[in-house]
Amino acid sequence: MFIGEYLHTLDPKNRISLPAKFRKDLGRAVVLTRGLDHCLFVYPKSAWKKEAESRAAHAGGTAAARGLARLFLAGAMEAEVDAAGRVLIPDHLKHFATLKSKTVIAGVADRIEIWDESAWKKYTAEIERDADAFAEKLGDTN
Repeated sequence: MFIGEYLHTLDPKNRISLPAKFRKDLGRAVVLTRGLDHCLFVYPKSAWKKEAESRAAHAGGTAAARGLARLFLAGAMEAEVDAAGRVLIPDHLKHFATLKSKTVIAGVADRIEIWDESAWKKYTAEIERDADAFAEKLGDTN
């Protein structure tokens, strides 16, 4: 399981170093795709297989299901993790997530997310502000 958040820099060649703590569980090849909230989702290949099968099963359903399937599946790219623990971010994904030099890599259960640092700060400030209301709405008041 991936947890925690880490500050990293996107180099001039669009490579990002993955946190050492995540590398073993990610493996030598990962799948990068568009995520929600304009971040990137990065999956180990085994977790991606389950995610892709789930999305594909709903790809012919409602307009919302088709749209999410297209977002996740059509934008996906397999990438090798190099010996230094870096992965290349394709231009279309860098543009989608509006990644600049400073980024945040966040562990979110079965995947990691790559965010532009300023977008992450704005997003987490909003979530922190509204966390009590979200918990109430979901019935999770632990």
